[in-house]
Amino acid sequence: MTSRHAPGLVIAAPKSSSGKTTVMLGLLRAFSRRGLAVQGLKCGPDYIDPAFHAAACGKPSLNLDGWSMSPSLVTHLASDATSEAELVLCEGLMGLFDGVPAPEGRSGSSADIAAALGWPVLLVIDVSGQSQSAGAVALGCATFDPRIHIAGVILNKVGSERHRRLVTMAMEKAGIKVLGSLPRDAEATIPERHLGLVQAEETNGLDQILNRMADLIEAHIDLNAVQSAARCSLQRVSRPTTPLPAPGQRIALARDSAFSFIYPHHIQAWTKAGAEIVPFSPLANEAPPAECDVCWLPGGYPELHAETLSRATGFLDGLRKFSEAKPVHGECGGYMTLGETLTDANGNDWPMAGLLSVKTSFAKRKMTLGYRDAVIQSDTILGPKGARLRGHEFHYATIIDQGDDPPFAFVVDAYGSAPAPSGSRRCFVTGSFFHAIASVDAEETG
Repeated sequence: MTSRHAPGLVIAAPKSSSGKTTVMLGLLRAFSRRGLAVQGLKCGPDYIDPAFHAAACGKPSLNLDGWSMSPSLVTHLASDATSEAELVLCEGLMGLFDGVPAPEGRSGSSADIAAALGWPVLLVIDVSGQSQSAGAVALGCATFDPRIHIAGVILNKVGSERHRRLVTMAMEKAGIKVLGSLPRDAEATIPERHLGLVQAEETNGLDQILNRMADLIEAHIDLNAVQSAARCSLQRVSRPTTPLPAPGQRIALARDSAFSFIYPHHIQAWTKAGAEIVPFSPLANEAPPAECDVCWLPGGYPELHAETLSRATGFLDGLRKFSEAKPVHGECGGYMTLGETLTDANGNDWPMAGLLSVKTSFAKRKMTLGYRDAVIQSDTILGPKGARLRGHEFHYATIIDQGDDPPFAFVVDAYGSAPAPSGSRRCFVTGSFFHAIASVDAEETG
């Protein structure tokens, strides 16, 4: 069964920090200012970029992850997201082919998403420190994987007109179209911190920054050529796939600057399943509403707000009371908040909810990053005992005392590690540093 879908492009690069986000946000805002219904999507397990996409074009963005999600789920989410748009732009992650060891199509790379959905790639190349050699880089990307098609390149950080001409000549020799050339522009950037960009809702003057990006794009990129390069080959999947079953009928969802890392496709799927999302703010000392039947504490930046959370007695007392009879689950920052204490960057220990025995610290930092394949160890709101979830960890906080609670799950990474305990569970309360992206169907073994 086919259905109308918008043509799409994947905005990718040979490596990180090439300018993908600037080009992506500038294109979204520029096309939106033209009156085009443009949809943003994000390759991989990124919590922050989708919110910037939504701010740039006014339409909610979603993640597409080739490792954690089954092929049918990727197609289903893309199909739904593009059915009401006129153009789809999907921002890649890291370098175009960067992923983990896996069967073809399941490495988690941007190339896998482009190949699965039939979308051409618009390659962003940082040409600072090189000229003709950039043509060899682009040609390598164009020929490395026969599944994908490079529709053209955007040259970023061009130093001069002479520089632009030299790089363009090399691209012409490689048979690759140049659709635009961007000079350096310090004003068209978004501030960053330890987990990436500052969140969209916290970025001062975000609308002005997005307009500056759009101005830059309109002045230096052929928007008509970009739109013409997009292609559509999507088909609606016959059996809709649910990424993660709704944990309850009425879900109390912590939502503020300390708790915001929840994947948009979960909210979309839960709402479509008939669940009601009831947001509340721990930083505003709000407790999970008593009429809800489950509480979800997403990840975020509780380590930056540890004192405020520790003094939010209305939130903490209400959370403890809620947990006496109803399920509570915390992911990453939410897990830290459910523990005994959270040590801030200055070494101060702040009491948290005490619903789990774990103690965490942001003073002792160690980056933990990577995919996780998890097997749940008891019946929980995320699935029954033995159910498999796939997802991701990304944090700098460390566990200084695991406590004596049994693990929430046993996890392995994408490189064949031995199963290791992850998270904690006690009565109705569960949590871990692991962010669930999708359930694994019984027949899904890839």
